[in-house]
Amino acid sequence: MSVQARVEALKQKHAALDEALHSEYIRPKPDDHAIAELKRSKLKVKEEISRLEIN
Repeated sequence: MSVQARVEALKQKHAALDEALHSEYIRPKPDDHAIAELKRSKLKVKEEISRLEIN
């Protein structure tokens, strides 16, 4: 897989995590643990995208 293809896949994953986070927020009783995990996952993906785009 090329670097550009990997970046695109990560961007799609980041968008999916963002959607999941939004869905969790709009629930009647959002799960704080799930929100924290989703945010952590989004940050890891964003950091990996940044690292790949720099190199």
